[in-house]
Amino acid sequence: MRAPIGPFDNAVPAPDCLDELTPPVAGAVRAWRGDVPAGQILYVDTDPAIADTAAFVAHFGQDLLDQSANCVVVAAKRGGETTFVACLVPSAGRVDVNGAVRRHLGARKVSFAPMETAVELTGMEYGGITPLGLPDDWRLLVDAAVRDMPYVLVGSGRRRGKLIAPGKLLAELPRAELIDGLAV
Repeated sequence: MRAPIGPFDNAVPAPDCLDELTPPVAGAVRAWRGDVPAGQILYVDTDPAIADTAAFVAHFGQDLLDQSANCVVVAAKRGGETTFVACLVPSAGRVDVNGAVRRHLGARKVSFAPMETAVELTGMEYGGITPLGLPDDWRLLVDAAVRDMPYVLVGSGRRRGKLIAPGKLLAELPRAELIDGLAV
């Protein structure tokens, strides 16, 4: 199957390769019931050494930057409590943690979650965290621009491999909240 973006001739429907995904991501693909069929989520095997956006784009081409999104975990503090939230933004931008995220959550302080915490809580590898399969009680803040992207390259839950999914599918994920200007 030819992927709808990038030079990925090895793309396969994610439901056909659940063993390549982390348990939480595989479970989310298996349980998917959205308007866009789960078969439109593709998995591509990639080198874990180039999992980070800058290295990936340098290897496969700058045009992928405009077709990719990053999922980051932030910790929001308010009233002595810490809440973890995932943010999905186009890779060409960065999460407006101290502006849009803090205001939207009504938090006193927001910061990127420590790597060890993000890995432990998501069950995913750092550098591969994806919006599919996040903990059930987490909110997912999605930059509205992601919804309008025909296809989006995101992490697969592991550093090895990426998922390609329609932006509309990512905007339909459970607890997804679309926010204009989440990325700067």
